[in-house]
Amino acid sequence: MPDAHPLHVDGARPVTRAPRRANVRAAAARLLGRGGSDAATAAPGPQPPRAPLNPLRRQGEPGSLFGEILDWMFAPVLLLWPISVMVTYLVAQSIAGTPFDAELSERAEFLADHVVATPQGIAFDTPSATRDLLRSEGPGTVFFAIHDGGGARLAGNAALPLPGDDEAPAVGRTSLRSDTIDGRDIRVASIRLVPRPAPAPGSAGAATPRPAVLLQVAETLERRSQLANEMIKGVIVPQFVVLPLAVVLVWFGLSRGLAPLAWIQARLRARMPDDLSPVDTHAVPEEIAPLVQSFNDLLERQQRNVQAQRRFIADAAHQLKTPLAGLRTQAELALREQDPGEVRRSLRQIAASTERATHVVNQLLALAHAEHQASAPAAFELVDLDRFARAIVQDWVSMAIERGIDLGYESAADGGAGDTRVIALPAMLREALGNLIDNALRYTPRGGTVTVRVRRDDARVALEVEDDGPGIAEAERTLVFERFYRSLGTEQDGSGLGLAIVREIVEQHDALLRVDANPRAAGRGPGTLIAIEFSHTPGARPSFSVA
Repeated sequence: MPDAHPLHVDGARPVTRAPRRANVRAAAARLLGRGGSDAATAAPGPQPPRAPLNPLRRQGEPGSLFGEILDWMFAPVLLLWPISVMVTYLVAQSIAGTPFDAELSERAEFLADHVVATPQGIAFDTPSATRDLLRSEGPGTVFFAIHDGGGARLAGNAALPLPGDDEAPAVGRTSLRSDTIDGRDIRVASIRLVPRPAPAPGSAGAATPRPAVLLQVAETLERRSQLANEMIKGVIVPQFVVLPLAVVLVWFGLSRGLAPLAWIQARLRARMPDDLSPVDTHAVPEEIAPLVQSFNDLLERQQRNVQAQRRFIADAAHQLKTPLAGLRTQAELALREQDPGEVRRSLRQIAASTERATHVVNQLLALAHAEHQASAPAAFELVDLDRFARAIVQDWVSMAIERGIDLGYESAADGGAGDTRVIALPAMLREALGNLIDNALRYTPRGGTVTVRVRRDDARVALEVEDDGPGIAEAERTLVFERFYRSLGTEQDGSGLGLAIVREIVEQHDALLRVDANPRAAGRGPGTLIAIEFSHTPGARPSFSVA
């Protein structure tokens, strides 16, 4: 008996919900994806293969998790390293230029303080100090020039360009700009000033002041580049030592980090072929614990399959032993008998035993098929339960007439019900309904009534089979769904597998199975009402709960 089955007793509390929801949920998403329209019944086309984790690796090419991690770790590093060098160079240039710009501005302001106007023209009051100030310390060249308001050069280097209109400083202000001289990049500090008059020799008065002039001091960029290069070398060179060391440390760290995978691999390889026990998830890192848990779930399903196969073999051996022994006995008796009448009687017994054995074999095969049905989502279909049940009932009319039982069908359309389509496996559903009708006909006395009914209440569609036979005692309404269980006191032959098959099929459909006394029994007995309720219909979106 499976660990759980969807069963209601007396319409009361459920024992549990069916454990096979995943396939029904996927089928519902496929069939009801567009509101349950008929177009949704089309089977999905072939799905494109999923792209590999590493887009650089060809589809289907085996790869290494270790190499995959290294690829995704070092590929960004190799991409970002040149960008880092470029950004470092730009930042170093900016940082190196700041102190040199300040120094250049100070030179221009110092020279401006020593510019005087003499009768002969513009001059410096201390030429020797000025020459020392204009001398470059280290590589590079320093230039200066003085221009009047009209742009005419008054002193200094004639090649030093004038600032543009938007770069010209105001009187008493200093501005900085980048320019070129003789094809060389330079940095220029410009200041506009009114030179002070130089005192006339032997006179207490002052010379007539001149209009404002433009003083420019410029230097080439060799010193700046030298400082920037030194800064870059101080940052980049250590990286050539750090990166190989980082590669070694990362390699070592990954080897240590992936050691649990090697441990699990060794554990699995050391197992015996029939060992399906779960792997201990407490001994693995939490990142791979879900993978190990999924593997344990696979082992559990495999173990259930193995147990089902063993159970089937044991059940088949147990159930076939008795009828085969009876066949052999009857055949031996027939061989010893000389009386034709006794021989015919033995042959009739052989025929009856063969029929019972055939029935048991068919039931066992149906149960095995129900347990191992490959109920993939694509195998489910939208089935009109009303028309489906009506067609099956017609197949059992001849047996009902032979047994003298009134077999009837009540359609959902008679009560004005709406859509009665459900998501189901048609072959399995036919097997379940056939077993319910067969049981009802076997246990209903001659002259009794068996009714098959399809009804809809809200979002549920129910398939009911009721009879007015002896009924099922309340204490046995769960037990009758176990394999080979048969109620005491019954005179009917049976394998005890019919309702077990029904339970397996109901589990596959994530439906609800109810067992109750028949409230419409006509006084011949309490009767039995068995209902299968489907909640996944085109009229309502399916809802799923986890038990």
